[in-house]
Amino acid sequence: MLPTLDRYSHRVVALIAFAAGATIASAQTPYFPAPGAGWEHRKPEQVGLTAKAVDSAVVLALASEATTPRDLLANHKQSFGREPFGEATGPFRDRGGAAGLIVRRGYIVAEWGDPARVDITYSVTKSFVTTTVGLAYDRKMIRDIKDPVRGYMAPIITMRGMTSEVLMPFESDHNRKITWEHLLRQTSDWQGTLWGKPDWADRFPRNASDTAAVINRARHEPGTVYTYNDVRVNLMALASLNVWRRPLPQVLKEFVMDPIGASNSWRWAGYDNSWVVMDGQMVQSVAGGAHWGGGMMLSAHDMARFGYLTLRNGKWGSKQLISEEWIKQSRSPGPANSGYGFANYFLNTDKKAMPNAPETAFYHSGNGANLVYVDPVNDLVIVSRWTNIRALDAMVKVITAKP
Repeated sequence: MLPTLDRYSHRVVALIAFAAGATIASAQTPYFPAPGAGWEHRKPEQVGLTAKAVDSAVVLALASEATTPRDLLANHKQSFGREPFGEATGPFRDRGGAAGLIVRRGYIVAEWGDPARVDITYSVTKSFVTTTVGLAYDRKMIRDIKDPVRGYMAPIITMRGMTSEVLMPFESDHNRKITWEHLLRQTSDWQGTLWGKPDWADRFPRNASDTAAVINRARHEPGTVYTYNDVRVNLMALASLNVWRRPLPQVLKEFVMDPIGASNSWRWAGYDNSWVVMDGQMVQSVAGGAHWGGGMMLSAHDMARFGYLTLRNGKWGSKQLISEEWIKQSRSPGPANSGYGFANYFLNTDKKAMPNAPETAFYHSGNGANLVYVDPVNDLVIVSRWTNIRALDAMVKVITAKP
C-alpha cells in the first residue's frame, strides 16, 4: 500500500508543480525588448547558438562591406542619377561602415560596427509604406485590398512654389483599374509622372535604342506583370496619405515605432517638390525609398525592432500592432512573382537568393545593401547594413549550422 501524503507534502508537491508550470510558460512566452537601451543581450550559448558560429558571422559581415562611396550623393550620381530624370530631389547623407546585429529569440547576441548610427535605409522604406496601408486596412479605412485605389482618392492639391495644381493619378482607363493589391505587389504598371519622375524613367533599360518605344509601349493588365518601380511605390505612399489625411511619419510613430520602443532618432523624408495641401496644411508626401534621396533614415537597432515585429506576426508584447492577417498577406507570394510579397517583403520560396535559409524566411531589402532578415523557423532576425545578400546567406549558414 502506497504511503499517504501529509499536508506539508501536498504543499511541496503543489509548489513544485507551480514552479514547473511557470518555467514552461516562461519558455513559451516570447521576450520583447524594453525601449531604447533596455534591449537585453545574451551569450550565444544561452539561446541555442555557439559563440564560434556567431563570431564567424560577424567576421563575414565586416569583410563584406560595400566598396561603393560612403558619400551617398556621389554614389547616386554614379548610379541611379544616370537615369533619365535621375537628379536627386530628396536628402542624402554620408553612410557609415558595415554595421548590424543578430537577434535570437528576441535577445541580442552580437553587434558590429555602429548599430546606433542613423543611416539611409533605401528600399527597406517600402516595408514601412506597406505598413501604413496595413494599418489603414486594419482600421477599415481600406475595405478590401482588391478595391480600385481610385475610389479612395480625393483631388490632390500639389504645390509648385506659390502655384497650386490638382493631381488625379488614377483617372486614365488603365490607371483606374489599379487596386491596392496591385500597388502593394508592384504589379500595377501605373502610367504617369509623380514628383517630376515619369514611371518609365525608373531603371530605364540601358540598351534601349528607341526611347519612344519604351515610353509608349502597350501597358500590361494590372496584376499580371511584376515590375520593381519607385515611382509607383511613391504613388502608394501618396495614396496612403490621402486615406490617412495626416503625415505618414506621424502614423508610423504613433502606431508602430513608439509601441515597439524605437528610438527618437529615425526620420522619414520625401522630396523637395512632394508637398501637398491636406486639410488646409502643407504636408510632405514621403518617399518609398532613396532612389532620388529621401526615404527612411534610422538605426540598425530600430530596423531590428521592426524586423522582430514582423517575426512575431505584428504582435509586440500583449498588443497586436499590425494584424496577423496583414503580416501573413505581406509575406505571401503573388501570382506574378513567387519571390515577392507586399513591398518590400522578399520571399525565399525558391531559395535562389538565400539557398542556406529556410523557404519560410523573408527579408526587407534596400540598396546598399540594407537587409533585415527574418527567420521564423530559427527565431532569428539579422540586420546587415552595407554588405550584400550573398554575405547574409553565408552568415545564416554558419549561424544555423548544427555543431
